[in-house]
Amino acid sequence: MSSSKKILLLVDDDTGLQKQLRWTLDAYDIQVAKDRESAISQVRRFEPPVVLLDLGLPPDREGATEGLATLEQILKLMPTAKIIVVTGNQDRENAVRAIGMGAYDFYQKPFEPEMLSLIVGRAMHVHQLEQENRQLKQPALNESMQGLLTGDMQMQKLCRTVERVATSDATVLVVGESGTGKELIARALHAFSSRVTQRMVAINCAAIPENLLESELFGFEKGAFTGAAKQTIGRIEHAHGGTLFLDEIGDLPISLQAKLLRFLQERVIERLGGRNEIAVDVRVVCATHQNLQELIKLGRFREDLYYRLSEITVKIPPLRMRDGDAVLLAHAFFEKFNREQGRTLRGFHPEALSRIETYAWPGNVREMENVIKRAVIMADGHYIGADDLSIESVQEEAIPVNLRQVREDAERKAITMAIGRSNGNIAKAAEALGITRPTLYDLMTKYGMK
Repeated sequence: MSSSKKILLLVDDDTGLQKQLRWTLDAYDIQVAKDRESAISQVRRFEPPVVLLDLGLPPDREGATEGLATLEQILKLMPTAKIIVVTGNQDRENAVRAIGMGAYDFYQKPFEPEMLSLIVGRAMHVHQLEQENRQLKQPALNESMQGLLTGDMQMQKLCRTVERVATSDATVLVVGESGTGKELIARALHAFSSRVTQRMVAINCAAIPENLLESELFGFEKGAFTGAAKQTIGRIEHAHGGTLFLDEIGDLPISLQAKLLRFLQERVIERLGGRNEIAVDVRVVCATHQNLQELIKLGRFREDLYYRLSEITVKIPPLRMRDGDAVLLAHAFFEKFNREQGRTLRGFHPEALSRIETYAWPGNVREMENVIKRAVIMADGHYIGADDLSIESVQEEAIPVNLRQVREDAERKAITMAIGRSNGNIAKAAEALGITRPTLYDLMTKYGMK
């Protein structure tokens, strides 16, 4: 088998057609199968990117049941394969049915060599592009910011900030709505730091009752309180040499804030019931979804502690403010759960993608993950539809993808702003826009603004 040629699987029991296709498609390494069983065997062996499949396979040469069953089975084994079905010139109905089942394209006998070569070449190209796209996404999952997938400029700038900040020992405050990925950022700060070989200890300040939180953080000596049967070190001491992550720091009781402040200033702790000061070397990262400055005004958070915690502040934008990330993340979660749940779904319907783009995602990435997981489990067809997402209908117009539409919308908005700012003076508006008055009049006519 030539390693320089791409593999093309031909599933057809007509030996005459096999020879003709070998001659027509000699640019490819053609493997042949005569029935469903041998086709499945060849798919498992060669994993061909493109398959030419005759729907009239034995034992149903005059029908299409065996060919359609073969199509379905190949797609279960290789959802990424591009299958081009072959039909008779009077069998368009089964060709359309095959496309609905997931076939890439179809052609009819007798075939035109040039047209068939074009269809196969295009299928090979599309398969290669999809494979390259998956490979480009994959490295991002193996980096230190594992799980943080973005194409948004704000988030890319944030990632560069994290890389720079991580090398210092400055205390970092990560701020963002629930579900935006604050813990991911905290773990990235640890992973990029010189402390990466040591442990990262996390504690959720909102999840532990107030009467237990102090002993959890600072530890206690034997006999410090009823039930303290032995000396126990706290989370801060346990993180010595590494990173301490205090999640939901806004929920830290006011009674403990002074003790945490002293630790941040002196870098020593005292266990409950103890009198000895214990030096602890940790890097502190905190996170909250609350507005700490508002809590300060309400008397629920110490201002001096806030300034100690926010030596560097990293603000994570909500998902609704991250251009393009909703669909990007939806595809990533789809691939993950499609694999984990053993499904063979092929993607999203356009209506589903439109709903994903325009939904506000109040629960951010965490909500997105749950929605896509449920959709993958519950989807009934080959694709996830809008109703499978179980989220609100589109409340706003989707952002257009067509560049001409985007440009026209931007021009109309700029013209409206310029005319408004010039109080209707067309000469001044044209000057502000950097165009002549006749050009502005033409644009106003084009957009019906007169």
